[in-house]
Amino acid sequence: MKILVTGSAGFIGSALCLKLLARGDHIIGLDNHNNYYDPALKESRLERHKNHPNYIHLRIDLEDRYAIEKVFADHKPQGVVNLAAQAGVRYSVENPMTYVYSNLVGFAHILEGCRHNDVEHLVYASSSSVYGANTTMPFSVHDNVDHPLSLYAASKKANELMAHTYSHLYDIPTTGLRFFTVYGPWDRPDMALQKFTRAILAGNKIQVYNNGKHRRDFTFIDDIVEGVLRVLDKPATPNPEWSGLHPDSGTSMAPWQVHNIGNNNPIKLMDYIEAIENALGKKAEKVFLPLQPGDVPETSADINGLIEQFNYKPSTTLKEGIKSFVRWYHKYYET
Repeated sequence: MKILVTGSAGFIGSALCLKLLARGDHIIGLDNHNNYYDPALKESRLERHKNHPNYIHLRIDLEDRYAIEKVFADHKPQGVVNLAAQAGVRYSVENPMTYVYSNLVGFAHILEGCRHNDVEHLVYASSSSVYGANTTMPFSVHDNVDHPLSLYAASKKANELMAHTYSHLYDIPTTGLRFFTVYGPWDRPDMALQKFTRAILAGNKIQVYNNGKHRRDFTFIDDIVEGVLRVLDKPATPNPEWSGLHPDSGTSMAPWQVHNIGNNNPIKLMDYIEAIENALGKKAEKVFLPLQPGDVPETSADINGLIEQFNYKPSTTLKEGIKSFVRWYHKYYET
């Protein structure tokens, strides 16, 4: 297939490109290489696949409507995986408009490209943050998610609604994937794993939010990519049993669906930190802080939909995943 991957120099996007290329797909990679974090890391990720004969890389911003239109018109992708977005819950508290332009306007441009170019399937990144104030565990795609706690979360919920409209009006198969705390080699410097590792190795204190009481459904990058691949290959279809009298939040009478993609095994933050300490062979000095604005205390993914429809089951243990990350970190940062 010919597939457009946005965010192709990003953490998940780059890993996905490698897998797609390995199986023989032709990839149009798109990334704006912004400076939300060190662009050098994006360049290093890109080095892994930019010279592959089946890969084309474009440095374009999703907000550039006419550039996105040209990408679709020139390359005619059969499938699209939209991973480009302004990430970060806490950053959205201070910089909300950044999320409006990138995550809302930019996503609208992707939807328009799919609409006018007969794209067979759009898979896009949503987030576990859409569950917001929900406290019923595990989080289910069949639950209502109308109470986001950050604009980042609201932008991801909006993406799901926008995609539904296009699926309904233009019969475009769309699948949203609600990612749950992805970690592993090549991840972002602003994510907990890199922040903790960097501080521990430097002998600095780490900030532990919610007084260490967080629980997260940490999911290793390879397991995430495997799930994306399986979903991409099976376009969304209408749910024939869907009813407006008893609407199901995870499916539709249109070719639209959303899925949780996580490890289905919430881990205590303190256990996560302990796994990092063990892999590094060094203890962390901890500063305990309260719950931060926009944060949720716990995430837990009900992934029954992915299991039943795609035979998906993550297999990487936390110990294995952290060790893999630490090996990469030492090599990349020459520590």
